This record gives sequence, structure tokens and C-alpha cells, in this order.
Amino acid sequence: MDATGRRRQNSFTGRAAYELTEETPVYVISVAAQLSGLHPQTLRQYDRLGLVSPDRTAGRGRRYSARDIELLRTVQQLSQDEGINLAGIKRIIELENQVAALQSRVAELQSAVEGAAATMQQREAAVHASYRRDLVPYQEVQQTSALVVWRPKRPQSD
Repeated sequence: MDATGRRRQNSFTGRAAYELTEETPVYVISVAAQLSGLHPQTLRQYDRLGLVSPDRTAGRGRRYSARDIELLRTVQQLSQDEGINLAGIKRIIELENQVAALQSRVAELQSAVEGAAATMQQREAAVHASYRRDLVPYQEVQQTSALVVWRPKRPQSD
């Protein structure tokens, strides 16, 4: 399966391989309610408010993933233990999602910068390798403050 929980082809047998991830929607609402310790009606309310958005089947039935179950537990903990209202919890979830998206983007950009730096170093090395080193050896001349005056010799007249 890919990251969204969909099936993928097995390269050896050609058959579909099924793998469960924490994002795979497998739990019906009654099981999700038991796993999260909440009432199914509470899960429906959270879905309506946009706190937890489970996937839907073709018949519009809710399917929860392990990540959804963990989010339900977090919502319950914030609500009951911390005393945060549902609007505040929704904002917290939105901000956490935004931070995760930004961290992912930063990682992508860092990777792109590292790739560009590596390419630049390779090209710079290729330029340096193309220099002809057999022309003239270069020796650094030390600068002095001496002044040299050149006077051409005048032809002597006889």
C-alpha cells in the first residue's frame, strides 16, 4: 500500500499486496468508539465539527484509522483534562497540522539546497579539472616598497 493506505502491486508476484499503516481506514464507528473510549454519537459530533474527519465508504459509512483513534483520544484529553473547548481544540489541531506541513516543506527545501550545493561542487570541480596546468607555473611575487627607475641606454655617438 502507499502512504494513503491504498493497495499496490507486488513486483514479484504481480498480485496486490495489502499492508496496514496507521493511516489505513479500517475501523467502523462502533469499534473506533470502543478504542477511543467515546460514545459513537460523540464521534459523529466531532466529525460534524471537523475535529476528526474519517474516510467514507461508498455507502457513506465512516472508517477510522489508527491515527484517527489517536486524535480522538487527544481531543478527549484536551477537553476533559485541560478544559479546552471544542473550538480551541479545533484550532490547536489546525495549527499542529500547519506546523507539520511547514516542517515537511522545510525538509524538502533543505534537501533541494543540499542537492544544488552538491551539483555546484561537481561543476566547480569539473571546471578546475579542465584548467591547463602545464602552461606557466605561478609564483606569488612579494610586494615591496622599492622603486626601480629604468633608463634606457642612449646610443653613444663617436
